[in-house]
Amino acid sequence: MPRSVNHVASRARRKKVMKLSKGYFGRRKNVWTVAKNAVEKGLQYAYVGRKQKKRNFRSLWIMRINAAARMHGMSYSEFMGKVKANNIDLNRKALADLAMNHPDAFAAVVNAVKK
Repeated sequence: MPRSVNHVASRARRKKVMKLSKGYFGRRKNVWTVAKNAVEKGLQYAYVGRKQKKRNFRSLWIMRINAAARMHGMSYSEFMGKVKANNIDLNRKALADLAMNHPDAFAAVVNAVKK
């Protein structure tokens, strides 16, 4: 009896990978073995990148808060310590937004903390 191979499913799997490789350069877009490796690597980078994005944004917020706090004569660590001590429930994302887009509101937070 001949061997039964589900070509429909295997073809569908290959088509899915080839669709993901659309837009790649050279043989990475149309040769199965090269495209499969390129797509797998790309998905690995995407997974890692989603984790790095969170780190990068937190770092950016800290830099912005530090720059704004120093304009008011405080360091970042001093400012954040006093924010926590005064029970001001604003996270770094909100504080960075105030520092960038609403400097008067950030100054009000600094004045509330300095007391």
